[in-house]
Parts: sequence; structure tokens; C-alpha cells
Amino acid sequence: MKLIDVYRMAIEKGIANDPRGREGVEEILKEQKENYDKLPEDRKELFDKERFWNPYADSRLSWGDEDTEVKELMWGIDIGTGEVLLADRLRGKGEDISGIVGHHPLGSSRTPFPEVMWIQNAVYSDVGVPINVVEDLMKPRVAEVTRGMLPLNYNQAVDAAKLLNMPIMNIHTPADNCVQRSMEDGFEKENPKYVKDIIDWLMSIPEFRISAKFNSPPKIVVGDGKNHAGKVIPKMNGGTSSPKEIYEKLSQAGVGTVVGMHFPESHIDEAKKHHINLVISGHMASDSVGINLVADEWEKKGIKVIPCSGLIRVSRN
Repeated sequence: MKLIDVYRMAIEKGIANDPRGREGVEEILKEQKENYDKLPEDRKELFDKERFWNPYADSRLSWGDEDTEVKELMWGIDIGTGEVLLADRLRGKGEDISGIVGHHPLGSSRTPFPEVMWIQNAVYSDVGVPINVVEDLMKPRVAEVTRGMLPLNYNQAVDAAKLLNMPIMNIHTPADNCVQRSMEDGFEKENPKYVKDIIDWLMSIPEFRISAKFNSPPKIVVGDGKNHAGKVIPKMNGGTSSPKEIYEKLSQAGVGTVVGMHFPESHIDEAKKHHINLVISGHMASDSVGINLVADEWEKKGIKVIPCSGLIRVSRN
């Protein structure tokens, strides 16, 4: 398969698992085309035309020939210059690496990645928080995260890849959508009664068991294992942490437990205040589940995925 086809396959996997549904995604793509049409001619040439078909600002093929034939891809959760050099070194030792894949945003996806935070509107409105409330809470949080991106050296790893003639891309929200859907389905099926039952279910999943061997098991950070779980929701996608004020609204909507990859201290304080249990599933393990669900699709097409930089590779094929 060609590099662009492999990349598009990952984006499509994300769309298929998007909490906004395909219709919601199509609205976003239509809006981007309208934004482009309104631009003066001298700005149209600068527009990121991938926005016409890719709804995820945090996932991009940042550099490389789209027609590159892909045999092996090295995929890591965080990719920097060190990982680029590692891929080149592995090439020198005989690995037929066609390119590098990151999970977290890099290159042309780094600065605009807060745009995907709006996915959280669907996640929270689906569990009963009024959409107007979610939108109002999200606006200042998205603005805050956007400002934080502006000083970053966004192209550091990409520049290294260019010098070594190594295609580089990243797949963020598409993979996170996969683990979000997987956990939603799992909690619906398992219907955990107590918080400890959530831990038990997570520990039945290979990525979390492997992570536990490295002393990083899922942890209850607010509440107790003997607490009733109530309505359980995972928070795996939407780019980064939500506004802390969401916990009051989730409590009012009847949510008892939130399972997330990680939580800031301010979220822990708010969850305690509003009697919501918090379970940290684990960042690397949770990201790995989503990545693996994408990588399995590539594997079916004969593409080898070499894990690095925190990725716990488990094939479900």
C-alpha cells in the first residue's frame, strides 16, 4: 500500500468511531470548505487542504512522498528527534522501515490540535449534560489550550525526519476515538456495580496487564473500590483534559464514575466536591489500546508495525 492510503485508512477508522457520527463529521468538513471559499486568493495557497477530507486537526502526514510503498512503520506514542534517529539506525541494521508514526501531535498537527477538543461536546451531551452548557464550558478551555500551543517548536522531529529522508505522520484522535468506543462498549456490557469492578475489567485487557507489570496499573484516585460505580463514562478522546467545571454538570446528569487516561489535580478536587469517582486507566496503556485497533487494520494489509516510545503492541488479529 502507498503511504497516503495507509494514512487515509487510519483517518477513516477514526471517523467510523467518532462520537459525533458520520453526519456530524460531514458538517465539519463542509464548514472547512466554506472557510476556504471565503479566503482571499493569496491566502488560499496557504490553506491546509487536508481539512477537506480529514476532520482531525491533530493528525497529519507532516512530511514524505505520499506514493511511498509501505512495508514497515515504526509507531511510538511520543516522537522526537531521538526516535527519528532510532528509526534510521534500525534501517541501517536491516529493518525495511518505510516511515515513522507518532501518536501525540507533531509537525503540522501540533499547533492546531486543540480544535479536536470540541469532540468532548458529543461525549458529554450523550450522557445528559445539555449541549449549550457543554459548549459554554468548553470555549475558555479550548482558548487556554490554544494559547499554550503557540510558543512550541512544532517541527523539531519533522525537520530531523526530512534530513534523513524519513516520512513522518501522526495519528491522534482517530486512535483515541477507537479506545473511547471500545471502553463505552465494554462498560455497557460489563455494567460494573462497584468501582473495584472497573479495575477488574481493565485488568482483563492485555495492554493494562502489561502496563501493570511495569508498576503502572489502573488506579482509583477519587473514591473507593467499594463505592457504587453508578453511571460510568470513559473520557479517552477530545485531545486533552476537559474544563474542571464539567464535574458539577456530570454529577447533575447522574454520572457516578469517570475513567480517564489521566487527570489534573484541579479535576481531582472538583470530582471530590461533586461526589464523582475517578479512575485513571493509564496513559500509555489506554493510548496503546486505541493505536492497536488502528494498527490491526494495517496488519491485515500486510504492514508490519514496530512499536517504540511507550507503545504496548498487542495484535487482535
